[in-house]
Amino acid sequence: MAEGEQTRLVAWSREMRAVHERLREALEVTRRALADGEPARPATRELLLFCHGFCAALTAHHEGEDRSLFPAIAARHPELRATLDRLRQDHSMIGYLLTGLGAAVARDAPPGELARHLEGVAAIMESHFRYEERQLLTVLETLTLDADPDDVFGPL
Repeated sequence: MAEGEQTRLVAWSREMRAVHERLREALEVTRRALADGEPARPATRELLLFCHGFCAALTAHHEGEDRSLFPAIAARHPELRATLDRLRQDHSMIGYLLTGLGAAVARDAPPGELARHLEGVAAIMESHFRYEERQLLTVLETLTLDADPDDVFGPL
């Protein structure tokens, strides 16, 4: 294998880690925007923007994995199908929680309620990312997938 080919193969594991880190950073920015608001006031426009951006980025990430990455892994590693099913279930649960967060933001829920929604998403997201990385990073180091990383992991 040529050196350039090895770099391309390992890039999928690095790309997943990098996207997860960017999503963690987006979550932290959203948390700070919420914490900077006043306790008795509705969400600020800044919080609305950060929340919408974070929710859209996380959703696009999971949709890309479900559409492109997981089928490619399942085809080459059928022994991981149960793991991939669990990760898809996590995606569904996180999507449900994001819908609840988005609804709370849209109706100008109090900051305490928004914080509870955000922390629920954060807890499941972090658990999901850690499990996904433990189960898939080694596989991603050798996965050949002819796809745009933005299509696979979302444009973040």
